[in-house]
Amino acid sequence: MNPMWLVTIYCSAESWRKEATAFNAIVAKYGVKPLATKKMKDDERRIMTFEVEDVSDAESFQDECLTLDGFTGQFESL
Repeated sequence: MNPMWLVTIYCSAESWRKEATAFNAIVAKYGVKPLATKKMKDDERRIMTFEVEDVSDAESFQDECLTLDGFTGQFESL
C-alpha cells in the first residue's frame, strides 16, 4: 500500500482575507481531502491540513499554495 501524505498549510488572517478564493480554487483543482482547519483565537492565523494520496500531487499542491502571498507549508508521510 502506498503511503498517504499530510500537507499542512499556514497563513495569517490578512493573507487569508486576500487569498482565500485563490486558495480554495487550488484545493478544488487538486481534489485533496481536508482533515482539519484551525483558526487561532489570538491572531486569527489559520492552520489547514490535507490528506493527499500521491507524493507528486502533495508536492505540487504545496508548491502552488506557496505562490499565494503569506502562505507557508510542509508535507510529510502519514
